Amino acid sequence: MELPEAFKEKMKKLMGESYQSLLDSYDQPESKGIRTNTLKLEPDELADKLPFETQAVNWCKEGFYIDHTVRPGKNPYYYAGLYYVQEPTAMAAVEVLDPKPGDWVLDLCAAPGGKSTQIGARLQGIGLLVANELVNSRAGILSTNIERMGMANAIVTNEFPERLVDSFYESFDKILVDAPCSGEGMFRKDPGALADWSLERVDRCMGKQEKILESAHRLLKPGGVLVYSTCTFSPEENEQIIEAFIEKYPYTLQTIELPGITDHGRVDWTRKQQQDITKTLRIMPMTVKGEGHFIAKLIKSEGIAEAIDVKQGYPKSRLKKATRTDLQDYRDFAKNNLQAEFYQKIEDRLYLLGDHLYAIPAAIELERIANLKLLRTGLDLGTFKKNRFEPSYALAMALKLSQAKNSVDLNDEDLAYQYLKGEALNLQAPKGWVLVGYDGYPLGFGKASEGLIKNHYPKGLRIRKK
Repeated sequence: MELPEAFKEKMKKLMGESYQSLLDSYDQPESKGIRTNTLKLEPDELADKLPFETQAVNWCKEGFYIDHTVRPGKNPYYYAGLYYVQEPTAMAAVEVLDPKPGDWVLDLCAAPGGKSTQIGARLQGIGLLVANELVNSRAGILSTNIERMGMANAIVTNEFPERLVDSFYESFDKILVDAPCSGEGMFRKDPGALADWSLERVDRCMGKQEKILESAHRLLKPGGVLVYSTCTFSPEENEQIIEAFIEKYPYTLQTIELPGITDHGRVDWTRKQQQDITKTLRIMPMTVKGEGHFIAKLIKSEGIAEAIDVKQGYPKSRLKKATRTDLQDYRDFAKNNLQAEFYQKIEDRLYLLGDHLYAIPAAIELERIANLKLLRTGLDLGTFKKNRFEPSYALAMALKLSQAKNSVDLNDEDLAYQYLKGEALNLQAPKGWVLVGYDGYPLGFGKASEGLIKNHYPKGLRIRKK
């Protein structure tokens, strides 16, 4: 691998005798992994189903290493949302955050969604996840990944971090800042990170990180947990950012210990020799099977509320409470196609966003999010068409097959691929909407008539071949 000369010179000065082992790590193949979606099944159940070998990840009980030649995104279980494809060391930050059911959690820089879906699985549908992404195109990918995992208690926002403060000032129990960075730890995995790297980029990232952390401070409850992570080796974006942050704001660094990870933050890489920096974690590719990361865990001191000016953003929200008249077509659909135990429990949480019907998370009040740019507001149930209601892909993925009155379970892999390619299925089913699944897990909806199931798998997600 051809590394930038400025990068090599910098790392040689920093690492001394360890520098050559870092260079040697670039000659090794990238580490690939998957993480079990425990909203649907347990890790041992997943391992038994998979047609390829897995090896446990020490620091994440839901995680597995897989061989770098495996293509896990081509398996029907992937499309059923049973796992998320994620580099193993990228699983560590959420392990440090340790979200629990009932927590309010913010993933402030969330796309493409690996850490958000890991948080959502830990919440087990109880509490609230706000997944924010500033870049619009990346926010769309984030939303799709959350839907594939079957998460119902997540809100996806497309905002500058400071815009969230008006709605969520000191509201979150836990916040993850997986900060945009110079990407030095991803050179082996991501050629784009290598091509974009420069010393100037390191400086630009530092400015962004400082601003994002300032917003995170305002959004976190006193006593709450803030986890800061990057995928860079750069001390300017790691030890030095955290050193400056705890000098400015009332936080205490917590010692991080994860099985199989032994490297910690370097005091000699700080500006002021802050000794507590050793409580942070460095993940180095020459000592761990994976890519490079930095993680810091901070606890916000109690009783430090500060006065802020709350500014109103969008003058009028498009999100509104659905009326009985609005819901007629949906209720006809739900009564005919879903089991009552599913649709009755969300009956009092139905809101309209344009022509989409959402069941907003039970934990949140409408006023909190009314002025935000929303891409997803809880569970997208479907769309109102002329004189009918059409269920969404997100609804299909949040259901169990048993919660649909009509379902077909495709235990044949070829039939599953046929459905995922957007083709109709020559199968008998009662006329109307059918939840189509594979090996007991939903893939999406179809509509049955006269021995044929018309395909309603989203066109943008369809696969071209196995």
